[in-house]
Amino acid sequence: MSTPPDTEAARVRPPRTLREAWVALAGLSAVFLFEMLDNSILNVALPTIGRDLHASAVALQWVTGAYAVMFGGLMLAFGAAADRFGRRRVMLAGLALLAAASLATAFVTTAEQLIAVRALTGVAAAMTTPGSMALAFRLFRDDRLRVRATTVITTAGLAGLAIGPAAGGFVLAVAPWQVLLLVNVPIAVLAIAGVRAGIAADDPAGLHRDPVDVLGAVLGTATIVLALVTPTVFVHEGAAGWRPWTLAALAAAGAVLFVLRERSARHPLLDLALVARPLVAGGLAYKAAAGLATAGLGYLVTLHLQLAWGWPPGLAALGMLPQVVVLIAAGPFIGPFVERAGAARAAWLGAVAVVSGLAVYALLGRLGYAGVAAALVLVAAGMRVVGVVAAVNVLRGLPDDRTSIGAALTDTVTEVTSGAGIAVGGTVLAAVLTGDLAAPAWSPQQSAQFQDAVTIAGLLLTGMAAALVGWGMLRARHPSAAAR
Repeated sequence: MSTPPDTEAARVRPPRTLREAWVALAGLSAVFLFEMLDNSILNVALPTIGRDLHASAVALQWVTGAYAVMFGGLMLAFGAAADRFGRRRVMLAGLALLAAASLATAFVTTAEQLIAVRALTGVAAAMTTPGSMALAFRLFRDDRLRVRATTVITTAGLAGLAIGPAAGGFVLAVAPWQVLLLVNVPIAVLAIAGVRAGIAADDPAGLHRDPVDVLGAVLGTATIVLALVTPTVFVHEGAAGWRPWTLAALAAAGAVLFVLRERSARHPLLDLALVARPLVAGGLAYKAAAGLATAGLGYLVTLHLQLAWGWPPGLAALGMLPQVVVLIAAGPFIGPFVERAGAARAAWLGAVAVVSGLAVYALLGRLGYAGVAAALVLVAAGMRVVGVVAAVNVLRGLPDDRTSIGAALTDTVTEVTSGAGIAVGGTVLAAVLTGDLAAPAWSPQQSAQFQDAVTIAGLLLTGMAAALVGWGMLRARHPSAAAR
């Protein structure tokens, strides 16, 4: 087995096979495993945490929400910092913070303390998760190896997502809930060892020294945080209240101010001219469509199976199995598919599969489980391709000294559009369905209303995803349009 490249040698000769870079890939896969495993096992433990810490429903919501808000809100800022101060350095600092925050879980005695720990964990995730894609991209020079490496990393994360709930339930049966979060410590140690041994220190020539756009970072973070919080408020309070619309207006105002700042700043946090490049704009549009579809479909199908059809939670979890199987099993086929179809064609074919899956669910989901299963398979297959190829395309379209913020941008887009997908589904359900959504027994009228709401929400999400895919295809096919 070849020894993985280290220090100066890695800069002279990049790895020519995945085997040569197995140590680095193991470390980067551990980073992505942490992101996907963390929240999935935490959700299983929420009832136990609530009883143990005497936490209210709002406090439990913030146990997960604090992580998501810090993670999504800070990715752009840390991506920009990594491009300036070193991707490997920021990654290792984030992993050290992850280990420390996870160890602190053992000493938590109140819900407020746990929320603070989860917020710190979200900061660590913002420092590390985008870097896993950026470092994997920079590790290789061949696009085929970049696709394969990204596939390996994402497959490890998706495996964690699949086994997380079951593993979490088993651990809770024999150990305290704190053990579930302490598992991040060995994952962080594995990641630190892999990154230190397998990835060379940052070459100063690959970094840029532009001053940090502090105002842009503040505006960007505030905008993303508002964009992440708003969907949750829409789902809980409905479209009739003033609070969700106020938050939405503030998020929109923040976005406008951020764009104005970035257009006028001498050294912007996010160069909008780079975002407009064909590969970047197209890749982000495809990622946005995939995030919107995956989250929206998952939200609607979960409610559909349990509320409309009366499936118990265990059976409903099995009903989502086609999606999980495709997400994991598709890994070995992505590389050959991309090589045969080409990166550009593979990206838009994957995005079209996502839109098609939403359309199938909207039109056929109410007729029986076969339509639901077909929709889950199509969206999962499309998202699996888009998740790898579109991310690589975004990084290919950016200068070498902007890869970290490019990876952060793809993750941020996915986070925001995932929240939007859930908000669309929840808002339509609240507007169409009369009575209590969680009532144990529905009248025939309520069941019919729910089916209508699912169809409307599915078609609305299909239209939104199709618009994003169409726009991405136009940008990718007409390079001159990106310059305007």
